[in-house]
Amino acid sequence: VWRLQAAEDALIAGETDLARDLARQVLADASAPAERVRAWMVVIESAGHALGEVDAAYPQALADAGEDPRLLALVHYQLAWRATIYEGDFAEARQEAARAASLAERAGDRRTELMALAFQAQAETLMGHPDAPATIKRAMREPQDPRVACDHNGVGAARFRWLIMSDRLAEARTTISALLREVRRRGMVESEVHFLRGLAETELRAGHCARALDLARESLRLARDTGIGQAAAAMFTSLAEAAGGDVERAGALAREAVSRAEDHGDQVYLSRALGALGHAQLVAGDAAGAVRSLRRVRDLEEQLGVTDPARGRWHGDLAEALVRVGEPAEAQRLVDVTRVRASALGRESVLAVLDRAEALARAARGDVDGAVRQLSSARDRLGRLGYGLEEARAVYALAGLRGRRPGAASYEEAARLFRRCRAVPWLRQAEAQPVAEPGTPTAVRAGVSPGAEALGGLAATERQVAALVMEGATNREIAARLFISVKTVEATLTRVYRKLGIRSRVDIVRLAAARRAE
Repeated sequence: VWRLQAAEDALIAGETDLARDLARQVLADASAPAERVRAWMVVIESAGHALGEVDAAYPQALADAGEDPRLLALVHYQLAWRATIYEGDFAEARQEAARAASLAERAGDRRTELMALAFQAQAETLMGHPDAPATIKRAMREPQDPRVACDHNGVGAARFRWLIMSDRLAEARTTISALLREVRRRGMVESEVHFLRGLAETELRAGHCARALDLARESLRLARDTGIGQAAAAMFTSLAEAAGGDVERAGALAREAVSRAEDHGDQVYLSRALGALGHAQLVAGDAAGAVRSLRRVRDLEEQLGVTDPARGRWHGDLAEALVRVGEPAEAQRLVDVTRVRASALGRESVLAVLDRAEALARAARGDVDGAVRQLSSARDRLGRLGYGLEEARAVYALAGLRGRRPGAASYEEAARLFRRCRAVPWLRQAEAQPVAEPGTPTAVRAGVSPGAEALGGLAATERQVAALVMEGATNREIAARLFISVKTVEATLTRVYRKLGIRSRVDIVRLAAARRAE
């Protein structure tokens, strides 16, 4: 018995290898069904997200459980996790969790019942299932178990996820901060890794990019030290780096997360990791790469049964990337489908981001006035909801229309908002833009040549690259200054040549010379 308790304590403390070894020793000696099932639970949980490595444990645990509802509840709870991570089936996972909760209630095992209800609530939240609030309420009824209340898979975590997906950022921050304090007090290392990431996510949503980056990096360090949740920590740190740190590092971390998730057969975190990669590619100016990554996310979420767009929040990025690569019609279809789902669930911030993306598609079709109105509305709504970085991105998009409509926002205003958020990669992009003469639309001044007007119609990254070419910078120098790869510079220049109807960087310099002469 002491070895079994030691195995469970080691698991809580993040010593997964020790926990697994002790559990294997118990299984070698024990004959009592309760001890064997508890040991199987340690073996399964110590595998983390690599559940394919312990797939043989489930039938053996079921056999040991027999007809005992208390033991069966433990096994079906783990089967719910298997359905989510290994099979990528949220509907089956929800059913397994509900079965575990029912069995635990019949056996009088309140702790397992609470864990199963919390899992069911999390699955329903991600699925956009209408029962999610009622399941959370059931999970929060008394009596409570202090260990479950602050567990990273417990009811507190389920409530936090529901709050942050419902745009209730202040309540989400209060909830996750209290959970983090409690797990640190109890020495629950695995939960600490998760809750550090949760707090970082809340700060990132609020536009506190530096704070989010610090928390994400702390979570990643702890994950690497313990071997717990490394794919998830790398995934979210990538998002934080893309918002407030280094874009190249963001891409590297996202690729690491993708690789880990693929190695483990983890479909859930694979979709999240690909979402982070697509976002990093978009920020770096690689719109084509972002489209490839985010289309994969779309396909994976359809397979998983994830319908709530607040889960990954990749839809606006994909629509924006599609506009950048010249596919505004596909972008509009994506916006239309996602808007229906977001409206049904009341996801206001998602709807505002979709409006921002749709405005870019409208501008690409030539409806600049309509795009400006829609962007202005989206900017105001995101500001009211407290989404500082998304608000700044809307202003940046408005500034991109300045050359085609007087009165649109300026890059100076966008830079001010990015500076307030400490969104370093976005700030660099805004500061790299040319300063327009007060009250003068950049690309519609009388006397500007067709080639110079075309320069004003390029996407933001394309203008940056073209401007540096005009200064005589090499591709490698451009990559270093814009924090993107040389391959991205080359691909961007190819798009510039096509849009301007030219063949080489020499022609860009000639356009610049003609513009200066005029």
